[in-house]
Amino acid sequence: MLHVGLTGGIGSGKSAVARALMEKGAHLLDADQLARELLAPDSGVLDEVVAAFGREILDTQGRLDRRALADRVFADPEKRAVLDRILHPRINALERERAAAIGARFPNAVVVYEAPLLVESGAHPTVDRVAVVDVPPERQWQRAVERGDRPEEQIRAIMEAQCSREERLRFADDVIDNDGPWQETERQLDVLMEDYRELARGSHGTGA
Repeated sequence: MLHVGLTGGIGSGKSAVARALMEKGAHLLDADQLARELLAPDSGVLDEVVAAFGREILDTQGRLDRRALADRVFADPEKRAVLDRILHPRINALERERAAAIGARFPNAVVVYEAPLLVESGAHPTVDRVAVVDVPPERQWQRAVERGDRPEEQIRAIMEAQCSREERLRFADDVIDNDGPWQETERQLDVLMEDYRELARGSHGTGA
């Protein structure tokens, strides 16, 4: 198995890259989806988050109101740090468990862990390779605003909370330039997946 951590800042196109890699044969694990599982109603993790942030972050059915939580944590770095301490270790542990299970079934698998905070959460040493989806910060901003699903002040806070482009690239084994036409990005991904398949067959990765 080859265990790849895929990361990139908000608006970089990381999720589109992840979907494309899955279509090309990779097994995909998504940090956001793992967080949703951990924060299911009546889970111990959700109880811990509610204890830290109050019942105002729940909807009328007792489920997490993700927008209400985001409004709280992205407005306050100390609160964001509290949430990170609760969630990041659990998300990364669950991902390693799922990746190992895939590797046990498919020894030559390429497992891609899509995680916007791969570096910030300290998960990057647990993967075999770090792949960074790279675009300039001004393009990140443009794309995130055009998407229209977050207020501009929250986009700004998210960009400030994420590590810088330079720091992210410092940890990169593979850089995917997503600043041009999608056809060019796909060409890069075709080459990258061939390399990943060869690495998976040759070494089986660490299974981390």
